[in-house]
Amino acid sequence: MCLQYTTIYLKSWQSCSSDLKYSLHRFTDWSVLFVVDEESKPKREGRVRLVGDLPSSGRVEVYHDGQWGTVCDDGWDLAEAQVVCRQLGFPGAKSFMPGGQYGEGSGPIWLDEMNCKGSEGSLSECCFKGWGVTDCSHKEDAGVVCETGKTSTGSCRNYRINTGELQEQTELRITFRHYLFLLRYLYTRQIDISITSAQCLHQLAFTFGVKKLMEDVGRVFTLLIPEDNTFHTQVSMFEYGVRTGDLVLQENVLQYLSWNCEFLISSPVWSTISFHMMDALLRRSDLVVKDETFLLEALERWIQNKGDEISSDQQASLLNLIRFLLIPVDKLYGMQFSSSVLHRNHEKLYLTGLLRGFQFNALPFSKIRNQIDNISSEYLPRIYTGDEWSLFINDTTINYQYHHYYYGQNNRIQTFSTPAHPSALYREQNVQWQAQVFLNNQECSNYGISCTSFPVARLYGYGNQNMYASTIRYNNRLILTCKNENNIFHVQDFKNDMAVIPNNSSMGLPNPCPDDYSFRFVVRPEYI
Repeated sequence: MCLQYTTIYLKSWQSCSSDLKYSLHRFTDWSVLFVVDEESKPKREGRVRLVGDLPSSGRVEVYHDGQWGTVCDDGWDLAEAQVVCRQLGFPGAKSFMPGGQYGEGSGPIWLDEMNCKGSEGSLSECCFKGWGVTDCSHKEDAGVVCETGKTSTGSCRNYRINTGELQEQTELRITFRHYLFLLRYLYTRQIDISITSAQCLHQLAFTFGVKKLMEDVGRVFTLLIPEDNTFHTQVSMFEYGVRTGDLVLQENVLQYLSWNCEFLISSPVWSTISFHMMDALLRRSDLVVKDETFLLEALERWIQNKGDEISSDQQASLLNLIRFLLIPVDKLYGMQFSSSVLHRNHEKLYLTGLLRGFQFNALPFSKIRNQIDNISSEYLPRIYTGDEWSLFINDTTINYQYHHYYYGQNNRIQTFSTPAHPSALYREQNVQWQAQVFLNNQECSNYGISCTSFPVARLYGYGNQNMYASTIRYNNRLILTCKNENNIFHVQDFKNDMAVIPNNSSMGLPNPCPDDYSFRFVVRPEYI
């Protein structure tokens, strides 16, 4: 079945008094009219579209400052065309077209003298003169011809999400049945979704600007997130979410990758992730990593692998996201003598980070608080799992000898100590903690607490913890990990020292190992 696209204009349709743009989609065997008001489609800064007779070719227009505008063909070549086509969800570009090939546009000429590398996630990430800075006319409006796969229309291959090994991919195709599903949803707000149909339905929702359906279908994708330990699926999902503007899907994937950051860093996929994914990850405080130094070293390996693909400005922006303030002072001292790629390429910025780290370690927080932006996260810890900040409990068997046992007899009740804070001012001052995992009511009652569901975890400090109450707070976390797989499927905070383990119905992501997981208690001190 070949899907053909024809753009028509209808004036004063029904009760509308203004000119509206609609799309007529005709099939060889069926004739269906989909009415889509272009003005109602979601507008996003930097979004691109093609204006022409086919969805895969036309004049390039970009959305900025509330209106669509064109791109001048000065500097326009195949690298720029690749970025546009991939941003639209096509596999790549066949060719780039100089000005005038697809008619003259109207309104502003937003971009001129484009200089893309071809790997950018969107056209606005490329270098250009500046928004609206141009000496061109609309006779020079640039265009592209995009690749569309084996067939020119009717396939969602261009929006395919890679699952597992790339060579095992299959091609999903949009069929007339998917369009009927979409029509049914528009009338009834009900739709039947399966894993296999979700991608095509999501693409249709994106094409026609049905944002609510995009979000609803996107939730189906979350079922796939914990299933791939190679991380191909998750990385592909994120890029797909960026192309289609699905913020819910992007956040779900980023959360999972943040929790599994150590495993992601050790996988082959780490060297392949895009700049915008790296930028999004480094901005998060829910990254689960050994320590901040581990994250910095991983960033440097990624930059080395990318080579010239990552510009100097991009390197600097990523380096600014490293939280030097949370690096222990002894490691800061050694880093000043390193010959790492970021130290060599951005010595001043690197040494500034080290200096701020030394200041944070040596001075009371009250002295430097005014120098730190109120919304800055640079002094807030991520979820550091190094031995000095966490405790691992792997035993989830029930001990039926409830009475007269001491600490250590039950492997699910353990004590440990941590520094009061990562700063050198507090590293020699320890806080004592007890971590407990309870599996039934009897175990809870033995400690004088009431539990409403199981399992439940408890982490409380004792001894001298209250000495720091006016300066330091503890936003501790519980990490749930599948025992036999490298898979963190949930991170839970503590409320009043308790962390209730959610069930599948209340989790954001499905639990891949409901009866066979381990607990890691993580202490996270923050300056107040």
